[in-house]
This record gives sequence, structure tokens and C-alpha cells, in this order.
Amino acid sequence: MFFSFENPFYLIFLFIVPIIIFFHFYSLRNVRGRAVRFANYEAIARVRGIDIYSKNILVLILNVCIVLSLVFSISGLTLHMEMNSSSFSYIIAIDSSQSMGAKDISPDRISAAKESAKNFVDMLPYGTKIGVTSFASNTYIEKRPIDNKDIIKTSIDNIELTQIGGTDIYEVFRTSSELLLNEPNKAIIILSDGQINIGNIDQVVYEAMRDGIVIHTLGIGTVIGGNTSFGISKLDEESLRSLAYSTKGMYFNVKNEPEMKNSFKEIIPLTKKIGAIDLSFYLIILTMILFVIGQFYNEMSKVTI
Repeated sequence: MFFSFENPFYLIFLFIVPIIIFFHFYSLRNVRGRAVRFANYEAIARVRGIDIYSKNILVLILNVCIVLSLVFSISGLTLHMEMNSSSFSYIIAIDSSQSMGAKDISPDRISAAKESAKNFVDMLPYGTKIGVTSFASNTYIEKRPIDNKDIIKTSIDNIELTQIGGTDIYEVFRTSSELLLNEPNKAIIILSDGQINIGNIDQVVYEAMRDGIVIHTLGIGTVIGGNTSFGISKLDEESLRSLAYSTKGMYFNVKNEPEMKNSFKEIIPLTKKIGAIDLSFYLIILTMILFVIGQFYNEMSKVTI
């Protein structure tokens, strides 16, 4: 475990700490000197139990802590420590074609796909890079790979059914693989009903194996099928299985939440690596808390005197 600073230049403001300490004791010395000239301060202090130095040391500590917290915050203090993190970076690709509007899975396929994707994101270890794409006959980049789960889940929620027909599996693969270009271990999670009518699966498998990309597929729908605006749409498990198994990935059908979570656990290999946690926000909160404590202490001191 170790610390680093994103903006170490701002550490120059730490020189304020010794200045605060100097002026604190300098002012106390002057106050005590004036008190001794106008009254028997030592006798009064013994009777009332007053020690001007000890009484104000808490104020000094609070002021120093406020400065340290603020300076470390603007300097971008970052904690680096060993933590569990997935050895893979993922692109979640969600089918948004018209067939995903079928209601053979409650409330409908697209909603089930988005909920499944968010559950997968929640189960990934801290520090995992995740990106999001949506696809029909065209592919759209919803979010490039980042390690912020909240932003990723918001991007997933914002995906809507397209009015364009068709499911181009090759284009979504190419777009997703380009987003993973600089990642050492790459995986694409495709959530679809498997109604692939554009693009060559064999070409996808060839390029995935060549580039070392694992493709996992989630079947969204039932083999019985559901009604859509263009007729009955059935889950095509064969295409999804072929795509997953040929790239050393896994296929599973989204039927219920327990089965889904157990399947997700199998595709999330863990490894230990050094992760970074930005402490700036927490230090800002600490600064505000210390400031409030300081103000409260000053008011209490006035009441006591």
C-alpha cells in the first residue's frame, strides 16, 4: 500500500502549517503577557483551572488538520493498494433491435437484458473496466471503457429500442473490439435474442480468436417466442451458443435471477492487482466536518468564558 499525488505542485501550500503554528503560539504569548500586566493571571488560572496553552491546543490541531486535508485534496491524494479486480476488461453489447420488444420475458426482452447487464456490472470487482454498446443493424457506443459502475449502469438504462430492423453481429463485434484495443485481456458480453440476420458469425469467430477476445452470450427470450410488431420472434440459441463456445466463452439463458447470478460468477475470473482510490472527495468532506467542529468549539469556549 502506498500513496501518490495527482497534482504534487499544490503541496507547496503545506508551508502554511508551520506559519499557523508560529502565529498561534506567538498570539498566545502576547495575550498572556497583557493579562499578567493587568491582573494576577497566575493566581486566577490556579483558582479556575485555566491553562491558556492547553485550552487552545485543540484549536491549533483543528486548524492544522483543516489545512492538511484541504492541501492533500487539491493535490489529488491517491491510495494505491492490492485489491481483487477482474483480469478482463469488458464490453457489454445489448441488442436493441425491434425483436427485443417481445414480452415473452417479463416485462419485455430489452428490460430483462438491461437488468441482467446491471446485475453483471454489480458483481464485477472494483477497478474493472467496462464499456457499453447497443446494436441493431447499426452499432452505437454508449460508453467507452471506464471503471465507474454508476456511470456504466446509467448508460445501460438509457438504451432504447431502435426503429431500424436487423441485427448485425459483425459490426457490434468490430466496434466493441476496437474499444478493447489497448486492454491486455478482453471479453465481450452480448445480450441478444439471437435473431442474427446481418453479418457473418464465422468471420466474427475468426477475428475474435485471432485477437484473443472471449465472447460470452446471454440469450434473452424463449424458444416459444413472443409477439412483436412484425410477428412472432423466437430465441435463436444455436447462433448464440456457437458464437460463445467457438471463442472459448460461455452461453446461458436468462430465465431467473439466481441462475443468472450463478452463471455470471463463472465468467468473472479474479486476480490480485494494485488499484487506485482517489481520496480527494473524502478529504473535502473531512475538511468541512473539521471546520464545523472548530466553529462549534469556538462557540462553546465563549460560553465557558
